[in-house]
Amino acid sequence: MSATKFTTYNQIGIKEDVSDLISDISPTDTPFVSSLKNEKVSSRTYEWQEDALDAAGANAHAEGATAPAANQVATTMQNNTTQILMKTVKVSGTADAVATHGRAKETAYQLGKKLKEIKRDYERACVGIDNAIEVGDDASSPTAREFKSASQMITRDVVAGSGSTDALTEGKLLELGQGCYEAGSEPTMLMIKPADALLVAGFVNTAAGRNREIQDSKTLVNAIELLVTPFGEYRVVINRHQASTHAFLLDPTMWCTTTLRSFSRTLLAKDGDSDSHLIVGEVGLKHKSFADGGMISGLS
Repeated sequence: MSATKFTTYNQIGIKEDVSDLISDISPTDTPFVSSLKNEKVSSRTYEWQEDALDAAGANAHAEGATAPAANQVATTMQNNTTQILMKTVKVSGTADAVATHGRAKETAYQLGKKLKEIKRDYERACVGIDNAIEVGDDASSPTAREFKSASQMITRDVVAGSGSTDALTEGKLLELGQGCYEAGSEPTMLMIKPADALLVAGFVNTAAGRNREIQDSKTLVNAIELLVTPFGEYRVVINRHQASTHAFLLDPTMWCTTTLRSFSRTLLAKDGDSDSHLIVGEVGLKHKSFADGGMISGLS
């Protein structure tokens, strides 16, 4: 029997196979900002005060002695400014009307993307750059306000070496930890770039007698999540958004994000067959004591 074979190559009208899920490989984790509490501020430039106790010293007096001379030191005033972060979404009426795979409405999907992007921009502004305060102005070509980044609000800085090509070492980390401990600071988080996670994992090989707790497992463990040092225990956190030249030893309870205007969406004036939405917020960063915690700078 002879017949022409009919296959899908001849078939017309096959339904397309498009996954109803949209895959996005872009990282959205923000380890620093997500670990902080938020504080509401009421001015674009906000201030706070720092204070400290006298160093411990000899304090013995003879019976009946007169009162010692008073010795008071004024508090230190610190400040930062808020920064305006914004993104815009513009979607045609048709794009929202047609049936789509992976999302119900194009506008909702695009707004969600922009909010994630703003969150990453916020993280970068905090720890991804070494940025001094820019108070801004309203001149004919206005200058945008920018808050000082974390590295600008930390006074304890251990320089990695003689240049900008020095690797993170356990010795430098212990030096920083000791300085923090002696000053009364109690950092709990070591925040490092991804490449430095390999160096921290290698600390186990830098001295005899060190080992990882593997027990009766077939799993190879090659990561350090908690460093126990003579000066405290540090949770190791990898941050892909932070400046590659820095490693931070932080107490998250001594930091907070600040908000002058919460993020909101505004429908802009219509200029045709599309809708434009503005997402905007005004935020900043605060370190309650610049002498708290520390950083290692000049890393390769």
